[in-house]
Amino acid sequence: MTAALRENVVFRHTSIALVSLWLVLFVLLPTLMVVGTSFLSRDDGHFVAMPFTTAAYARLLDPLYAGVLGESFLLASIATLLCLLVGYPYAWITARAARPWRYLLLLLVIVPFWTNSLIRAYAVKLVLATNGALNSALFALGYSGEPLQLLYTPFAVIAGLVYVLLPFMILPLYAVIEKLDGRLLEAAADLGASPLQRFWRVVLPLTLPGIIAGCLLVFLPALGLFYVSDVLGGARDLLVGNLVKSQFLVARDWPFGAAVSLVLTLLMGLMLAAWAWSARRANQRLGDA
Repeated sequence: MTAALRENVVFRHTSIALVSLWLVLFVLLPTLMVVGTSFLSRDDGHFVAMPFTTAAYARLLDPLYAGVLGESFLLASIATLLCLLVGYPYAWITARAARPWRYLLLLLVIVPFWTNSLIRAYAVKLVLATNGALNSALFALGYSGEPLQLLYTPFAVIAGLVYVLLPFMILPLYAVIEKLDGRLLEAAADLGASPLQRFWRVVLPLTLPGIIAGCLLVFLPALGLFYVSDVLGGARDLLVGNLVKSQFLVARDWPFGAAVSLVLTLLMGLMLAAWAWSARRANQRLGDA
């Protein structure tokens, strides 16, 4: 073995060891601590104490918390659907545009990442406020009624989630649409398929991994972006993130907060499994084609 090859092997093994150590210390161990905490009992003096119990998970069935979870899932689902309806056409247009225009459209998607998402949430607040930009524009156009009360409503929370998370839907969709072989669409057209049939039978199955990946990247963060609900919903429209934050920082009920966090983690795992399954199916269909 030459010296250069030996150095390459040492560098590779060292890099893998460092990354593995980082993941164990800052991912695996904290996750195991959350799992263990979720099965402990609440203690006012030390936050958690023995004995082990499943009471925290049983509380998830309480109508109060079940309502919070249901409302959070509803808001996150609506935000995800809106991101998909807006992001899919945008990603398609971007992927099919000429290169100069494609770079410009991609830049418009990436620019919001240059600003903190909390600042962007406050920007939405300035737009939707009673004396904000939207109402001012309506009055300038001749509207003479009462100012629209949009702030501190579910609409404001959904608008904030869509605004903050839309790039996370567009980028995975763009990645799969750009790789879509145009010859498949031409072949489908030659066989007499209508535009709707081409989309339903060719485009949609092949872009399904991007759709699931985008929904995954939007839906799960939407459940946890508690500051969007605080800033735009006045904490009236609670997301799961608000529930977790309040249990750890206000109620000091760490076992219940850990249980809610673990449920979200399991949900993420299920959605990742669905994404992997759809990716395999799409690759199989592409191979058959």
